[in-house]
Amino acid sequence: MVQDATVSGEIHIVDDDPAVRDALAVVLSLEGYQVSGFADGHSFLAAARTQPPACVILDVHMPGRSGLDILKELNAKNYPAPVFIISGQGDIPMAVESIKNGAFDFIEKPFDAETVVNRVREAIEATARQQARGGMGDTLTHFPGSELLTGREREVLNLIAGGASNKEAGRQLGISPRTIEVHRARIMEKLGAKNAADLVRIVLSEARGS
Repeated sequence: MVQDATVSGEIHIVDDDPAVRDALAVVLSLEGYQVSGFADGHSFLAAARTQPPACVILDVHMPGRSGLDILKELNAKNYPAPVFIISGQGDIPMAVESIKNGAFDFIEKPFDAETVVNRVREAIEATARQQARGGMGDTLTHFPGSELLTGREREVLNLIAGGASNKEAGRQLGISPRTIEVHRARIMEKLGAKNAADLVRIVLSEARGS
């Protein structure tokens, strides 16, 4: 039987560097999480499909398959657990591309233990809240053009339309303000909005007219 991901409290770390896997395993284990490490995408995918963990930390550079390849094969957009991409400063374009393909957020190197633990905890809590309310459950989900947006983009849009800043929206969704900016740019591109005010105007006018 597949356990509930939030109950199992298991974190999957996917990185070909054993030092990174061991370091993350130590800090997360000290916080009470059960940790499983994987050196390659194939072994991770086999385990992840059998029993979804509470959270995944995935290196963007993996032998054979990149983190982006693994995200696509996992179908991360519909995966029940949040997936973090580990990226260096030079990997930010790939991290952004990963978010477009379903990554929950990205963690930039170098990172400290407290930051990783806090981000993981917030991600698990935010995912649990979303699952508890049965997905979106907000009002701005059926306006024309909404079908172009992913579930996460609709969540971000609802918060933006409600006046939330990038920082406030990130805190509510358990992701970084930088990732909110990525989603905001994607939303504006899809809906043809020129700026944030234009975006809110499009959504509110269409919502009132529906």
